[in-house]
Amino acid sequence: MGTMLPDLREVWRYRDLLMLLAWRDISAKFRQSIIGYGWAIARPLLTAIIYTLVFHFFVRIDTAPIPYTIFAFAGLIPWMYFSNSLSLVTGSVVGGGGMLTKVYFPRLVLPLSTVAVGLIEVTLQLGVLGLLMVWYQYVPGIAILCLPLFVGVTLLTTLAFGIWLTALNVKYRDVAMAVPFLIQTWMYLCPIIYPSSVVPERFRAIYALNPMVGVIEGFRWCLIGSNPPDWTMMTISMVAMIVILLGGMFYFRKVETTFADII
Repeated sequence: MGTMLPDLREVWRYRDLLMLLAWRDISAKFRQSIIGYGWAIARPLLTAIIYTLVFHFFVRIDTAPIPYTIFAFAGLIPWMYFSNSLSLVTGSVVGGGGMLTKVYFPRLVLPLSTVAVGLIEVTLQLGVLGLLMVWYQYVPGIAILCLPLFVGVTLLTTLAFGIWLTALNVKYRDVAMAVPFLIQTWMYLCPIIYPSSVVPERFRAIYALNPMVGVIEGFRWCLIGSNPPDWTMMTISMVAMIVILLGGMFYFRKVETTFADII
């Protein structure tokens, strides 16, 4: 197994480089932006407000007793982290081509550092969700103690897809062009604007093969104490994520030696 998958112990030895690259990306992300990290708050908040107007008042999606704005925002936090990180991580190896040809370091550091960047935005967005809960006088339950677990699961899910995409993008640059469309379509296959309970029961096992279903349902359950998630669906989503992650790490290990030559 040690030869089939990337050596995580070696990645740990290069953790200083990982942190350096992450901070570089953080400082560059909103450089010359007027409101800077305010965008990390504004985007999901404005999106949640628009969803509230369209899907709650017009389409009449019922999330009672949870205010729809809180319902939507809680689902948008993991989704926006996932979608933004996936867009960035796809080009992480190609973007680090100059480093690949000059110095040795575990290639997995590049997608890992990119995935880590968005956690700061998640922290800011959780703060805004807290303010929304105060505004709506909505008190979270004890399930919020599980939040760190689902933040970790969100990170692993992002990494699972990210290492596949960044490795494939080295050889097939069309991958980066296809990712925005993939993300746009993927969003409607996730329980962000609607609860998963609207999915017919006979389709739920197939629906749960999308790992982000389990991530969003678990995240929402922790934050707003909605009804306990369907644990069968959660299990299917987590197993799918683990399979994709292990497969991605195996493929990444197999092709990483060719990165410098191709780039």
